[in-house]
Amino acid sequence: MSRGRVWVVAGAALAVVSGLSAPALAETGADGWLRYAPLSNAARAQYTSFPATIVMLGDSLVLRTARDELVRGVSGMLGSRLTVAASPGAGDAIVIGAAGQVRRAVTGAAIPTDLRVDGFWLGSAVAGGRRLIIVAGQADRGVLYGAFALLRRISLGEPVSGLDERQDPAAPIRWVNEWNNLDGSIERGYAGSSIFFEGNNVRADLKRVSEYGRLLASIGINGCDVNNVNANTRVITAEFVPQLARLAEAFRPWGVRLAVSIDFSSPQKVGGLATFDPLDPEVARFWKTTVDRIYAQVPDLGGFVLKADSEGRLGPSAYKRTHADAANVIARALAPHGGVLFYRGFVYDNRMDWRNLKNDRARAAVDNFRTLDGSFDANVILQIKNGPIDFQVREPASPLFGTLQKTNQVIELQITQEYLGQQRHIVYLPPMWKEVLDFDMKVGRAATPVKDLVSGRTFDRPLGGFVGVSNVGLDRNWLGHHLAMSNLYGFGRLAWNPGLSSERIADEWARMTFGDDPRVQKTVAGILLESWPAYENYSGSLGIGTLTDIIGVHFGPGVESSERNGWGQWHRADGMGVGMDRTVATGTGFIGQYSPAVASLYESLATCPEELLLFMHHVPYTHRLRSGKTVIQHIYDQHYLGAEQAAAFVSRWKTLDGVVDRERYLEVLDRLEFQAGHAIVWRDAVNNWFQRTSAVQDEKGRVGREPGRVEAESLSLTGFTAADVTPWETASGGKAVVCNATSGCAATYEYRDAPGAHDIVVQYYDQSDGTSRYRLLVAGREVDRWIADRNLPHVESNGHTATRRTVRGVALKTGETIRLEATPDGREPAPLDYIEVK
Repeated sequence: MSRGRVWVVAGAALAVVSGLSAPALAETGADGWLRYAPLSNAARAQYTSFPATIVMLGDSLVLRTARDELVRGVSGMLGSRLTVAASPGAGDAIVIGAAGQVRRAVTGAAIPTDLRVDGFWLGSAVAGGRRLIIVAGQADRGVLYGAFALLRRISLGEPVSGLDERQDPAAPIRWVNEWNNLDGSIERGYAGSSIFFEGNNVRADLKRVSEYGRLLASIGINGCDVNNVNANTRVITAEFVPQLARLAEAFRPWGVRLAVSIDFSSPQKVGGLATFDPLDPEVARFWKTTVDRIYAQVPDLGGFVLKADSEGRLGPSAYKRTHADAANVIARALAPHGGVLFYRGFVYDNRMDWRNLKNDRARAAVDNFRTLDGSFDANVILQIKNGPIDFQVREPASPLFGTLQKTNQVIELQITQEYLGQQRHIVYLPPMWKEVLDFDMKVGRAATPVKDLVSGRTFDRPLGGFVGVSNVGLDRNWLGHHLAMSNLYGFGRLAWNPGLSSERIADEWARMTFGDDPRVQKTVAGILLESWPAYENYSGSLGIGTLTDIIGVHFGPGVESSERNGWGQWHRADGMGVGMDRTVATGTGFIGQYSPAVASLYESLATCPEELLLFMHHVPYTHRLRSGKTVIQHIYDQHYLGAEQAAAFVSRWKTLDGVVDRERYLEVLDRLEFQAGHAIVWRDAVNNWFQRTSAVQDEKGRVGREPGRVEAESLSLTGFTAADVTPWETASGGKAVVCNATSGCAATYEYRDAPGAHDIVVQYYDQSDGTSRYRLLVAGREVDRWIADRNLPHVESNGHTATRRTVRGVALKTGETIRLEATPDGREPAPLDYIEVK
């Protein structure tokens, strides 16, 4: 190499060093796992001889991003500034560049010659007595991914000497979908408003979009669809496309390609045609003209996402055309530009007759697409949800993965927790995803796990991979719950390498996000790994499906909401038994959509995995599980166990007080305490509903008998009046009390149990249409006061708004009066469910 000019990238480096000089300061979570906080002295010791120079071979936007990220990361973690040079000069150096250029510049570097698209090699070499760390990518984007991988090694305290590590992504498609609306709202978004849109336009300030691109690039995500699959037609209009170009520009330094969701009826609604029939030549011309115009301003557009003939969206059925007809007319317009069309396989009839026991929403994907295998163009990708229903707490792998052998496919995973606590609860999702990805569909002579089917390896399809519905928002920590960021990180890591274990991903994320203190890593990773089983326990186990309110916001319990309607998320619970009969012999026949080997596993009660028992079979409540328990007793026991597990998360997190920075510590504690309280709401609602419906008592005598609990309607009330709660199971005793007096209300009772220090629990409803105020007194002395302002997703008192407030260690004497005072606000009438002394 020739000696070249040397200069220092001081701005970014000094900013990082300055910003991290006081690690005890509070953190917002905005940097996610890319904090680059200073390593402990022990961890830093192995990097004392780390190169002081970085050499970039080539000059592109993405290469410059990789260089600057290395400068930023090394400065932050190791406290040393990297000097940027055109050649290594006389000292050791990091050399970054595309593989071909690095081979020419560094003789003898053992760079693989067959790196896949986006792949990279981290290696070591000695040139002229200088020790080199090499980051070589298949192309520039691979260099960026390699740079992040090198920084990840440092943040995890892994060695960087003697490197010889090749990484290739499992599949070419690794995208996120953002269900953002142009008005700035987000469908199924739980972390604030859109980072992309406001007021029916692209936001003026796109700094957060660039920051999001950085997070995505760090985990190998190469595409982002920015708008809701229930698409606004405006997004592809001529006046809006320049705004899309601004979004693409914000993503471009990070190698993330922009994509948009489209409306199938756009030829009519936007183009003014009389039809949107996919076989009409005028419709084909509309799509070609529209696509050409978009690519003229966004030349690296990734493509389109299309939801059609689903949940009221217009589609090809309007003209008796097929899904292949619909996809191909748009794909052919995209093909000359290298664009792809993601066609969502989420197609079903949401007006099914629930009285017909042969109807089954789970069958819909295979029934709609089986006969079309091989009919789609080469740049069409069928986007298939992980399970056959809709992101439930547990589902089997969709049989469509094994049905299609000639059609490109990606798996759609939901990072945003639509049915899983909406980031008010922590549910770490990689273990759930791994169960599907590792499941062998048994459609070939060798093993055919879903991860190989969607990557395109099994049937040699050119396109395939992974799509995650992320729905980040303007909240400082992106997803509303600091711990929920583990799901975004986990999705990216599994999309790159689905062979990684959930444990490895949790450990990586915990250390990168909260530091290298072993106490923090063990506690955080432990909570993450136990969170999905806990949520499943207190919401619904045995594959029963959702017991949440599916008609509304999908958050709190509402056991009957999924029954007797056309949405098809039935669990068929009645007085005798529970579960969907999906067998071939007596049920809907869904099981027969799997390969014979998998179908035989699910068809028999003797071999069906019990975690999916009620998804596949309708059984009596008295059916004995392999543990010896009846199904109904298992339901009772698991709900109590799940609530206990959620409470334990709080206790374990509290051990990190003073170890984790104060701001994040308190924010996570608040979420975990809410989750523990809401888990009790779930426990009581589901158990009380099943005990009433089955008429089978809990053999342990717990359900409906909570010691120390006094129903609000049984208290001495001033101003409060009793009110029914709907659904009934979301209130203890089926009722609450509400205050309609603007001057305030009070509820009192005399404590009659043993004296001592006790916890006092107030169960109330925090509606979204006001901020009521509460005050708790014991013998006239105030022990707590608070405002009901948690921003929960409903305007009524029900399982979505049920909230638990616990005042710990209150000194109580027998005969003292416990008094709750409440002041309503707006339309929220300071609802109260019960008071409990524990």
